[in-house]
Amino acid sequence: MRELITAFLLVFGTLGMLLAGLGMVRLPDLFMRMQATAKAATIGLGGLLGGAMVAMWRLNVVALVLLTLIFTFAIIPVAAQLIARAAFRMGVPLWERTRENDLSRKKPFRTRYFID
Repeated sequence: MRELITAFLLVFGTLGMLLAGLGMVRLPDLFMRMQATAKAATIGLGGLLGGAMVAMWRLNVVALVLLTLIFTFAIIPVAAQLIARAAFRMGVPLWERTRENDLSRKKPFRTRYFID
């Protein structure tokens, strides 16, 4: 049974990585590519590490895989967002069929002080 779960997780992770690669090739601009790659690579890495964890199933392996997954799920989306924001500020062009651009409207920074 453990081999079946391991195989399923490894195939799931491989398909996630494949989708990340296809997103890099098929999507038209940097921002869409970053979004697809961050999501699919996170899911793919989760599947691959989950498969390795189930296959080995020792306490030290489980602990390392869980720590790696926690840090990966926390870091990859934040890093992708920061890279995309830096690219937008540098003037990387959007896809010509993009309809909404929420970052183009500059909102003033407001600080509220609640003093009674």
